[in-house]
Amino acid sequence: MDLKGIKQRFDIIGNDALLNRALDIACQVAPTDLSVLVTGESGVGKEVIPRIIHQYSTRKHGQYIAVNCGAIPEGTIDSELFGHEKGSFTGAHEMRKGYFETANGGTLFLDEVAELPLFTQVRLLRVLETGEFIKVGSSKVQKTDVRVIAATNADIPSAIYKGQFREDLYYRLNTVPVFIPPLRQREEDIFLLFRKFAADFAETYKMPPIKLTPQAQELLMQYGWPGNIRQLKNVVEQISVIESQRLIGPQQLAFYLPETNPMHLPVSCSEKASGDYLSERDILYKVLWQLRTEVDQLKEQIRQMTISKGQSAISRELVDKIMETQVIDEEVKSLEDIEIEVINKALEKNKGKRRETAHELGISERTLYRKIKEYKIDG
Repeated sequence: MDLKGIKQRFDIIGNDALLNRALDIACQVAPTDLSVLVTGESGVGKEVIPRIIHQYSTRKHGQYIAVNCGAIPEGTIDSELFGHEKGSFTGAHEMRKGYFETANGGTLFLDEVAELPLFTQVRLLRVLETGEFIKVGSSKVQKTDVRVIAATNADIPSAIYKGQFREDLYYRLNTVPVFIPPLRQREEDIFLLFRKFAADFAETYKMPPIKLTPQAQELLMQYGWPGNIRQLKNVVEQISVIESQRLIGPQQLAFYLPETNPMHLPVSCSEKASGDYLSERDILYKVLWQLRTEVDQLKEQIRQMTISKGQSAISRELVDKIMETQVIDEEVKSLEDIEIEVINKALEKNKGKRRETAHELGISERTLYRKIKEYKIDG
């Protein structure tokens, strides 16, 4: 297939080799009914791959439904996906079709699939393997013919190890993997995207497009873009609206670029106007992340050592490792109080609006709901 034509049709900017490879795989797999798992960091544009696959498949005249699994509360996710019978739970005043029934003959895109609770993962695996599902509150088995494409920015192998994601479901979804590279690995595409967004916003807001000096272009290319294309677009829009001068120098550009480093979390892409509050929160989250990573690494070492030495022969070295893990576990538990405080502050700042709070914290709504429930936070 003609990649140039596909890029024009789906408004894709860039010539990076990894990006072209992802598009090529999408085109090659489209005529089949194989499951596809799209991976990549938040903000790289994973949602375009399912649309390409659907449009170049034999299902293109069927329904295409995109579902953000992280935005649906855990208590209603099964009903949303598989439907429910009238009276099956409080508030179920009538029978409802789920996405798997509605998309019969078409394509279902499950974004943030790693956010699905384990009991829903079991149901999803059954649909993928047999095409069968049961509505909530029903005992009748129904059939559906749906092509499933999933996407995630999570480290699923790590989630499998932690017992948060089913290994059999992962292999079933990952029949064909498609990886979308982060923007920092597409250096030549950064300025192309900047010019495209600048032209788009100039048309939207009826003003001349912004341009960069050579020094500003260099800064643009060197920046790490932790929020990827979504962050770049946001920055270009802010500059287009706020700056009266249309030629932007490095100092002006730098004002819109939060500091970045390899451990930066998505929350750091929030508005700079949040000031010290965001900086303090970033540091706290990094501490939590580092400690929990160390705990996981130590537990894996203990597991491997136990296997190699046998359950009955626990050496002094192994005992030391266990004690070290317990110490770090205690530190993590004490830092949970900090996490609760951070969530409370974010909820207060956003006047209890959970979608805005999740966006600012750089987590999905499902994760926020889970944290609120886990910590018994008054939202």
